[in-house]
Amino acid sequence: MTESRTLLVFAHGDEASAFADVPHLVTGVGKINAAVSLAEALRAGDVERVIVLGTAGVVGEGEDRLSLDTVYQVTALVQHDFSLPSEAVEPSGDVLLAETATMATGDQFVKDDAQRTHIAGLGAQLVDMEGYAYATLCARFGVPLQVFKVPSDFADSSTTDAEWDEIVFAKSRQLRAFWEDRLR
Repeated sequence: MTESRTLLVFAHGDEASAFADVPHLVTGVGKINAAVSLAEALRAGDVERVIVLGTAGVVGEGEDRLSLDTVYQVTALVQHDFSLPSEAVEPSGDVLLAETATMATGDQFVKDDAQRTHIAGLGAQLVDMEGYAYATLCARFGVPLQVFKVPSDFADSSTTDAEWDEIVFAKSRQLRAFWEDRLR
């Protein structure tokens, strides 16, 4: 946490690689890891707000397709891997960016055209594996949350785990520059 009692949160250690000198929490990948780790941190500490930084896949097409070079603030989240419609959750932190997106969360790395189409049909432009859990938990604890994501891939059949493993370090550096410029 920084001196303002802001907790920086990342899902994967590689996403946090450019933040080695900054206190932060790495929750682990997936909704369960995200919820358990963040709940422990919120119960144990005096956290005034949570900032999530990380990568996400782009699911939109055409005019709706977001850029891989821009950091977006997530202003609404839904679940995509639950068979019944999930209520959208809106992070309660201040919206700082004009570049906003809705993000869908599910417990799988999306790299399939049919999945991407389904997720886009839910109104999402981005997809991750933890955001909905973070937002739900922060809402229950009454802690303001801001989620900032930089796209790493287009969540399609050309996307591979190995590709993400290569690009994540550059995306971490991009998030660090964004944090230094806009959030610190």
